Amino acid sequence: MREHPRLAGACAGDHEQRPVGRQHGLPLGRVQVCEIALGRSDGHPPMLAAAVADTPGLTGPEVVFHADWSTNARKRWAARAVLRDGRYLARGTEAVVDGPSLMRSLEGTRALVGFDFPIGVPRSWAQAVGIGSFRELLSLVGHDEWCDFFLVAESQEEISLRRPFYPARPGGRRQVHLVEALEMSAMDDLLRRCERRQADRRAACALFWTLGGNQVGKAALAGWREVLIPSLDRLALWPFDGDLRELLPSERPTVVETYPGEVYRHLGVSGPKSVRVARARNRVALSAAAARLGVELSPELRSEIDSGFARDDQFDALVGLLGMIDVVRGRPSGEPRDDAGVVTVEGWILGQAG
Repeated sequence: MREHPRLAGACAGDHEQRPVGRQHGLPLGRVQVCEIALGRSDGHPPMLAAAVADTPGLTGPEVVFHADWSTNARKRWAARAVLRDGRYLARGTEAVVDGPSLMRSLEGTRALVGFDFPIGVPRSWAQAVGIGSFRELLSLVGHDEWCDFFLVAESQEEISLRRPFYPARPGGRRQVHLVEALEMSAMDDLLRRCERRQADRRAACALFWTLGGNQVGKAALAGWREVLIPSLDRLALWPFDGDLRELLPSERPTVVETYPGEVYRHLGVSGPKSVRVARARNRVALSAAAARLGVELSPELRSEIDSGFARDDQFDALVGLLGMIDVVRGRPSGEPRDDAGVVTVEGWILGQAG
């Protein structure tokens, strides 16, 4: 399968992996599973109806919501699953334009909300600028000495610790400009731990480098400004505010960072995802994953799956949703909670092994 854009053409270089601590999953207690023979002839596996037992202390979210985010509002698509009678019902994909309205609509519910933009910053930069937590950063940016933070630097001279995103456009821009202006030794210093190279995956591109098809910095700026900051005092940020066991029982949305490319392997998805016919070939894998996770697919969503979705953003919205439910059902959330840098400033990608 062609690599997900977040890694395609990623910055080269070898990165050492640090030892990690205990991984955290979110078991939901006993799960009752019964198979229903439907006699299907459309290539789909038999549906599984999975109901969560009425177990004391159950903290399964009432709503699981995943958005494939973009700076372009027309490319923002989401998938949603709602807990009904102990099972998740996944509906057809939906367009998301207004971040604040979305978050307000989820207030007062046990909601697990995922976005595929970075939620966190590299610890090396945080230390250099004197930021102790990602929450602290979000409370500061856009004001006073941080007033230019959301403006992507046009030239090397405009880059500073409080204006670290560069460049606004191509043409003579080089990564060394960013390294020198931020007083780092190499681009690798600007990677978060979850973005570093792994045995089966190349390193991602650094958050602050905003040039190329794999850059995620501009989407992060849009997500922080339009989604996180307006609702900062009414949401829980994972992993900064605690682990999922602590956060999900709360009557406020728990926001997590996702990466659909990480979930492809978990679900057995193949591609390329940019080709609709190739997306349609994944209907068996997606249906099987939904059955395994006890997710009932609405007729509208099943039709989208069978047709390969109109857009790859919709495809990733569903893949990310199933990846989140996989963690709800017991896959380790993956964050190394013994790494202070991860749980204070850098954050983690939900479900990624340390």
